[in-house]
Amino acid sequence: MTDSLFDVHAAALQFHRQRMELLASNIANADTPGYQARDLDFNKVLAQVEKTAAAGTLDTTQPGHIAGPAIDDTSLKAATIYRMPTQPSADGNTVDVQTEQAAYADAALHYQASLSFLDFRLKSLMTAVTGS
Repeated sequence: MTDSLFDVHAAALQFHRQRMELLASNIANADTPGYQARDLDFNKVLAQVEKTAAAGTLDTTQPGHIAGPAIDDTSLKAATIYRMPTQPSADGNTVDVQTEQAAYADAALHYQASLSFLDFRLKSLMTAVTGS
């Protein structure tokens, strides 16, 4: 049970980190003509992780990595979607800075929640091991 809790939150950290990178890229390109805002589709990533877990094989990027519910680059690329613009611009740019900032704040909040959960679990395990 403990491993599955760690695995879920480790995968969530990876997903939210990747999503924040995409959203930051969107914000950075807010004034780039023709730039298409991108995001990650959580449901597609979740389906890929469940499929990998059901198959019993886990992907790692390096031989020394600890196996877990992998979110590899292939599944992230497959889950990348282009955001539909709320207000079209004349230069073809689909970035709405306020939407991107709100999505970034949401992803950062989820990232922090998973990090806090993992921190709490590790502290609980350390308390159980050391008895203090």
